[in-house]
Formats: sequence, C-alpha cells, structure tokens
Amino acid sequence: MKRFSIFTSLLLTLFASNARDATAEPATFEVDDEHFSMVFEIMHIGYAPVMGMFRKVEGEFVYDEQSRELISGTLSFQSKSVFTNHEKRDSHLTSKDFLNSSKYPDITFTVTHYKATGKSTGVVTGDLNMLGQTKPVELDVTLNKAAEYPIGHEDYTLGISAKATLKRSDWGMTYGLDPALVGDEVKLRFGFEAVKDSGWF
Repeated sequence: MKRFSIFTSLLLTLFASNARDATAEPATFEVDDEHFSMVFEIMHIGYAPVMGMFRKVEGEFVYDEQSRELISGTLSFQSKSVFTNHEKRDSHLTSKDFLNSSKYPDITFTVTHYKATGKSTGVVTGDLNMLGQTKPVELDVTLNKAAEYPIGHEDYTLGISAKATLKRSDWGMTYGLDPALVGDEVKLRFGFEAVKDSGWF
C-alpha cells in the first residue's frame, strides 16, 4: 500500500509538471534601462571610427521561451540623448544634418519577425523608424543567460546581445557623404537585460 502511494505521488507530480509545460504562455519582458548599452560606430573621413551611444532608451517584448517565439517587441531611443563624448559633435548630431531631434525626438525599432538559428541565437527582423521614414533592419541576436537574478530585484531575467549594420542614407541622412567626410555604414551593438513581468499588481 505504501509503495502504491509513493508511485501515485510520483505520477501526480509528473502530470502536474507536464500540465504546467503544456499551458506555458508567452511572457512580457521589460528592458532594464540601467543595464542597457547600445553602441554605434561610424568612420570619420576614413581615418578612424567614431563611437557613440544613446543614453535614454525604453522597451519591452513578448517572448515564449518554450516555443522560442518572439511575439512582439519595441525599442525606443531618445535621439537627443546621443553621446559621443564631445559636446560640439553631439550638438551637431542632434541638428537637421543628422538626427533632427527637434522634429523627430524618437528612434523606434518594432519587431516583425524572429527566426531561431541555433540553441541560443536567432535573427530578429523589425522596422526601424528614423527621420520619419521606416525601413526593415535585421539584428543578429544571442541569448546569453536566462535565470532568476542573483541580487537586487531577484526576478527572472534574460541577458541579450545583438548586432546589426545599416546605411544611414537609407533614411535620408546624407550629410557628409559627398565628399566622404562621414561614413554611410553604421555598425550597431546592443547588450541588455530584460526583466520578466510577474503579472502582479
């Protein structure tokens, strides 16, 4: 009788575990702006790359870890928060020659598709809206870690790296291309943590 009771308990535990897996649902993850870095790199007169970043960003995405499906997502950068460690250059970057921040305060990336390419890698396709124009962009993405945070908030967190290359002229940003003072190709690298929404209010 005791052996039957243990066997029944094991079956119930296994059934409950399978039921949880079968009913797993997509979850919302919010980008932690305290642990977000986005670096851009662009050549200056062919001599050396200038590197910079955007210091103010927000975003979230809906992801199903079980099916590895990225349902939706957005990232929004404040164009005026551009920083290259040079005040005069930063002011020029926010002018009409480049980001035109007074007219277009936000740069937004909206997810349209995701394709897994490996156990922890994939390609995210999305629409990048900049200077009033929307163009498709592909990001190569790596999931570095998925676990409960060991300190601080202790919530379930994803750690993500991503990279992409685009041409600024595709969005009508042509200042400095002729003559070749500022490069057209822009390399982007992202690194951020995203915290799972617990669903509690």
